[in-house]
Amino acid sequence: MFEIEFYKLPNGRKPVEDFLDNLSTKMRNKALDSLTLLKEFGNMLREPYSKPVGGGLFELRIKFSSDITRIFYFFYVDNKIIVTNGFVKKSRKTPKEEIVLAKKYKSDYENRKRMERGDTNG
Repeated sequence: MFEIEFYKLPNGRKPVEDFLDNLSTKMRNKALDSLTLLKEFGNMLREPYSKPVGGGLFELRIKFSSDITRIFYFFYVDNKIIVTNGFVKKSRKTPKEEIVLAKKYKSDYENRKRMERGDTNG
């Protein structure tokens, strides 16, 4: 079993929590079900539920009726999964700015963890 952690900005806000709060009830429930699947299967979860997007990032693929959402995540030590941000998909291609944001959050998380350990070698 894996542990899911919501990425937290330095100000304490959690982008995925904000994203989930703004979804319709049915889509939010579907997203929470998908997060439960991710928690259970972790790195064994494959398409159609999960897909790598590069740079160590993955997208959790959530579909309810004709609505599609995505939540980005990455794996960290000790079976930890960090979920970074989500978006409602409105076109065939994942918006580049969403991937850039997820990569920024991933880098920030890893840097802060390194600093907590006192590892300054990056």
